[in-house]
Amino acid sequence: MATVQEKCGIFGVYGEGLDVSRLSFFGLFALQHRGQENSGIAASNGKTLRAHKGAGLVTQVYTEEVVKDLPGYIAIGHNRYSTFGGTSLGHTQPVVVDPILGLGKGKGITVADGLLAFAHNGNLPSVRALIEFLEKKGIDHVNLSDSEMMAEAIGQYVRSGKSLPDAVQLAHPLFTGAFSALAMTKDTLVAVRDTCGIRPLAIGKLNGGFVFASETCAFHAIGVEFVREVNPGEMVVVDKQGLRSVQVAPATPKVDIFEFVYFARPDSIISGRSVYEVRRNFGLRLAREFPIEADVVVPVPETAIPVATAYANALGLPFEMGLVKNRYIHRTFIQPEQHSRDLGVKMKLTPLPEVLAGKRVIIMDDSIVRGTTSRQIVKMIFEAGAKEVHFLVSSPPVRYPDFYGIDIPRQDDLIASRKSVEEIRDFLGATSLHYLSLDGMVAATGLPADRFSTSCFTGEYPIDLHERVRDFTVPAAAALA
Repeated sequence: MATVQEKCGIFGVYGEGLDVSRLSFFGLFALQHRGQENSGIAASNGKTLRAHKGAGLVTQVYTEEVVKDLPGYIAIGHNRYSTFGGTSLGHTQPVVVDPILGLGKGKGITVADGLLAFAHNGNLPSVRALIEFLEKKGIDHVNLSDSEMMAEAIGQYVRSGKSLPDAVQLAHPLFTGAFSALAMTKDTLVAVRDTCGIRPLAIGKLNGGFVFASETCAFHAIGVEFVREVNPGEMVVVDKQGLRSVQVAPATPKVDIFEFVYFARPDSIISGRSVYEVRRNFGLRLAREFPIEADVVVPVPETAIPVATAYANALGLPFEMGLVKNRYIHRTFIQPEQHSRDLGVKMKLTPLPEVLAGKRVIIMDDSIVRGTTSRQIVKMIFEAGAKEVHFLVSSPPVRYPDFYGIDIPRQDDLIASRKSVEEIRDFLGATSLHYLSLDGMVAATGLPADRFSTSCFTGEYPIDLHERVRDFTVPAAAALA
């Protein structure tokens, strides 16, 4: 149960006769795991572009009245986990750009007749080029997020008379970092990815229309036929002439392997690979690398379940759900006092003594970040009567921060940047601790190593960090086993 968060999930629909706002609601509901703090939908009927945004989960933000108040045949939606500006509604997406005044911000229906709307999954470690561009245009960029600056840059070109596709293509070189993004005007929808395709973005078909989503899991519930992924460096345009593609930058595929490890839902397809099958392969690889004698294999719900089942099957060990997850605990805007924080893991997970007592337990998790959650899990399992607790992790040690859209803490907070594996084991209080090797993790995907960004494991960043390079150093722990 990793303690990192994905920044966003995006969803878009273009189709005459489709109830695009309602479809966007269901698509965002399926992408709720990618962001739980704010949500928004922008829609156009060809004449006006309207948007609604709110704080909370998808089911809390939208009502039947809201959906009906967003008519049209084009819509884009966004779920946000905030890494910039806190939970303020002012930074909720889609970003709506006003025809004259600039960014439209506010609660509820933000702009009744917007120029364009923009939704972004990812992060720009460097905004130097964007700031220089906006300053030349006389645009105040202070307190704008990277997504808002991107939207305003596109808006500047649209205001000057450029079409949305031309505006996106002209602004693309200003975007230094990771972005899978959707942009819309009153009559056109555009999807675009960075040259590495670090964050996922898929294309589907529905009743003559087209659908875009961060993950293919958003297609299943609404009957969308998966077509393909938007390619790295590609811009896909949908308007009354249909769908067309423009390669706006050279493709150097480097999808973030953490999507397979933790973020993506198991029923999604990324880079042509089933997330569920890749996670099962993680378990098979762990069984080869660390065959441990034990009485029971227990996953930390939910991500580690396919890993643990494959590991248990490979070694002929019993598999049990020895930790029960409270499915109704979500992120909250009410910050608890420290004692409640300390109880957080116990509120989310309950150990079953009838499964664990007197047993040699293998606990399976997807990653260890700060180590505090893992330590509490080990403690709970011992308190439930376990004789031994062997902690297995289906990814290598997380030693480096992420700059491409994942809220991985500062490097000083990453336990593996400061401690060896043995020191981490001692901190957790586990009987043993084993991480899946980097080679084993990559091999489990069935794709070549050069197709991935593995930056949080290796410190190798495929997109130049520019001024953000000062935010991390190569620690001595990087050389530790």
